[in-house]
Parts: sequence; C-alpha cells; structure tokens
Amino acid sequence: MITPAYVRLMAQYNAEMNRRLYAAAAHLTDAERKADRGAFWHSIHGTFTHILWGDTQWMSRFDGWAKPEVGQKQSAGMVDDFATLRARRVRADADISAWADRVDDAWLAQDLVWFSGSAASVCAVPVMPASFLYNRK
Repeated sequence: MITPAYVRLMAQYNAEMNRRLYAAAAHLTDAERKADRGAFWHSIHGTFTHILWGDTQWMSRFDGWAKPEVGQKQSAGMVDDFATLRARRVRADADISAWADRVDDAWLAQDLVWFSGSAASVCAVPVMPASFLYNRK
C-alpha cells in the first residue's frame, strides 16, 4: 500500500541512487558522458537530463514547481554542463524529499488533474490507484 512513509522512503531511495549514478558518471569525461550510446535519449548525459526534466514535470503537478523550460522532445539538451546538471539534480532530490515529508493521507486520496502537453489534453487520475484504496484501513 502507498502510504506517506512509503513516499518518503522512495524519495530517499531516489536521491541515493542519483548520488551513486552521478558519482559514477563523474569518472567519465564529458565526451564519454555525451557519446551517443544508442539509447532513447542518446547519451548518459541526455538520459540524466531527461530524467531531471521528467521529475521537474511531475513535481510541477505534485507540488507547484515551475515547469521545465523546454518540451519533452528537447529534454535531453535542457542542461549542457554536467556540473550544472549535477547541482540541479541534488537540489531537485532535496526538494522532492521536502515535498515527500509533507505528503499525507489526504494528499494521497485526492485526484491529480493537469494539462498534458504530450497528450494535448487535460488528464485526471487518482493519486493513489484505486486498487490500493480497497486495502486501506
């Protein structure tokens, strides 16, 4: 079941995995991080940047953050400098953890409504999937 404690745990886990990934990537040269690896977002750097873009997009819906400055298709190029990207990742993870500390049962029970640029429509979904609601005490 998704609980406020679970949200906090996942925020902590996400931050720790990002610390490990960025520490490993820091051992690569900029050219190695930006080399096209055949991945959807092409490079390690592009993938990291897209993930930050996605986290920022979702947090704009969850917690009122500013939306990313570029669209999804441009997300891999949103931040060119690795040091800047890493600093933004650290800040985002701290802000996600701060948000997670404020999540409560009432927030989990509400509907999330947003305009999706990708779908070009308004989307509305329960924050917690209905299957979890049946098991709540």
